[in-house]
Amino acid sequence: MLNRLLRFFAAARRSIVPGAEVAEAYTMKKNFPVEFVYQLFALIVAIIIVHAIYVSVIRPRAEVILDRQAAEAAVEENYVAERSIYVIVRDYEQESCFILMLWAMAIIAFKGTAALRERKLLELDLVPVSEGESILPEDTREYARPLQALPDGVRGHLLPRALLAALQRFRSTRNVQDVSTAVRSVCESESDRLDSELSMVRYIAWAIPAIGFIGTVRGIGDALGQAYRAVEGDISGVTESLGVAFNSTFVALVLSIVLMFLVHQLQLLQERLVLDAQSYADEHLIRHMQSR
Repeated sequence: MLNRLLRFFAAARRSIVPGAEVAEAYTMKKNFPVEFVYQLFALIVAIIIVHAIYVSVIRPRAEVILDRQAAEAAVEENYVAERSIYVIVRDYEQESCFILMLWAMAIIAFKGTAALRERKLLELDLVPVSEGESILPEDTREYARPLQALPDGVRGHLLPRALLAALQRFRSTRNVQDVSTAVRSVCESESDRLDSELSMVRYIAWAIPAIGFIGTVRGIGDALGQAYRAVEGDISGVTESLGVAFNSTFVALVLSIVLMFLVHQLQLLQERLVLDAQSYADEHLIRHMQSR
């Protein structure tokens, strides 16, 4: 009796949320560990690469340029220093922004590659139904076998899950409208999952301008601390500190604009994947179903 009750509640849960167990198992088994390790490794690599470039190239060249400009300013009374990219990006705030930018780009590349890999399934005939052929509730097991025979990594993708949910719902309810609702439910849950997984990239896109503003506050604070020297006629320290303030904000805002463009492109790719998967299920499966 107890086993019958357990089977009844399990069947009821599957009928209410079709494909939820498959989606949850796939997410917990594959996406979280692999993606977490990848993000951690990408952050470490980004720190090493950016810091190595700063130590070996950017800061030494910036110091040479600043020394040369100081020497020329001492000789020429009306000397105007040219802006150098090495001087603009030499501070620690800019280095942090580049690290976060590279890290976010690695995450975007990971998610974009996964979306493109799933899009390739749309080119396959996962449910071989001839034109004019009808699918009856008794035939769903036969059509589900090719989907169940897919490798675990492929079977956990959106399109196979949506097709399996449709076939299972059609077998249990014999109602085509319920099948359409089941596919829509799987696609909506996948869309919500993909959107929630972009939270880290959105946080980085917010953190980059925040770090730039930290550099602005630091530079203005240093400039105010040297105000007494400006009163005495030496404004070099004030101008250098103000340069730190404005350079950090400039670099952070530019990187933020580039990153947000990549985020929106990734989001567009994922949304198109969900919509195309739903259209695939309607075109290749649902329209062939007949409940007699």
